[in-house]
Amino acid sequence: MKEIPPTPESFGEIAAAADRLLTGLAGLDDADVAGPSLLPGWTRGHVLSHLARQVPALERLLAWARTGVETPQYAGREARDAEIEAGAHATAATLVAELRASAAHFQRSVEELPAPAWQATVRPFTGELCTPRRILVIRLRELELHHADLDIGYGFADIPDSARQIVLDDLLGYYAAAEHVPDFVLSDSEGALLGRFGTGGPVVSGAPAEVLAWLAGRTTGSALHSTAELPVLPPWL
Repeated sequence: MKEIPPTPESFGEIAAAADRLLTGLAGLDDADVAGPSLLPGWTRGHVLSHLARQVPALERLLAWARTGVETPQYAGREARDAEIEAGAHATAATLVAELRASAAHFQRSVEELPAPAWQATVRPFTGELCTPRRILVIRLRELELHHADLDIGYGFADIPDSARQIVLDDLLGYYAAAEHVPDFVLSDSEGALLGRFGTGGPVVSGAPAEVLAWLAGRTTGSALHSTAELPVLPPWL
């Protein structure tokens, strides 16, 4: 379960990811936003609506850490999905403005969170107990993966190394703790070990961007090399 410290460098990673996304959205019109994303059943509007509405949800966890009063991220999956759907059909200008404002608000929220709150325990929607340091990882992960999901010319290979490593470490940690993960060894294209799951199994290797895309369920792993049949991973999230 990946966490990163609340440092200027960590805050900078999130701000830079948001800036890259907002830059990529320049010039998108209403037809572009209504078009399909790479996520089944979601338009680009759904992806943008999710990213904007994720901020108040994550800030509810920050409020929990700051006050000690349990404040769930969402009331439930139905409430989360309804929020996303409600905003998904707005104009491109509205969605981009919401995303810009929410990104700036999140940045202020984490940079102003009191030091003791960073040690508090909260529980995100996904169920794990963690400190707000994990919220930084979640936000960075969502910005980077969903930027690629928008299919606007930004792919996994475009994620800067430092940000990609944080997201990759997060997914590796997830699969290390998940059930029903087949046995295999994962390495990068240079042979450096990335993870060992179970005992034995094939050695799967590839460029970090391709490894990340596969672990995140965004590709079939066809660009990876495996010494035997490529393992079938259980669904992520």
